[in-house]
Amino acid sequence: SSDVCSSDLWGAGQLLTGALSDRIGRKRLIAGGMFVQAAAIGLVAASHGFGPWALAGVGLGVGTAMVYPTLLAVVGDVAHPAWRASAVGVYRLWRDLGFVVGALLAGAIADLAGMSAAIWTVAALTALSGLVVAIRMYETRPARTTLEAEGRIGGSAG
Repeated sequence: SSDVCSSDLWGAGQLLTGALSDRIGRKRLIAGGMFVQAAAIGLVAASHGFGPWALAGVGLGVGTAMVYPTLLAVVGDVAHPAWRASAVGVYRLWRDLGFVVGALLAGAIADLAGMSAAIWTVAALTALSGLVVAIRMYETRPARTTLEAEGRIGGSAG
């Protein structure tokens, strides 16, 4: 099913996107991932049938792989080591609370205006989140020294 495809891509993709965010930065992956997710959710709302929904599942997996490890990396970038574990816990509390609030909001919209309206609302809010990140977020990835970039110390060239 597209759900299996989405979670497989998300899980495996994190291995690539987490490391990629260390090289190219966090902001572009988060904003880009939110836009990919929004497009995939919009595809679910706009189409019927297995083919488009499977493609949407791929988009959701790729977008989530771009966003999920990168948001956790941002917390690690900005939190002092003494309270980093607590900061991750607070981040996850608010993120998970968003799942609950989002589900309740989508359910209320579905009751009032139908399932399609609820899915389009989720797509729009996801795109809006990407836009906010693109406009307001600052890059948090720590700068690499010239020696690190040349591969002389700490890791590989890149």
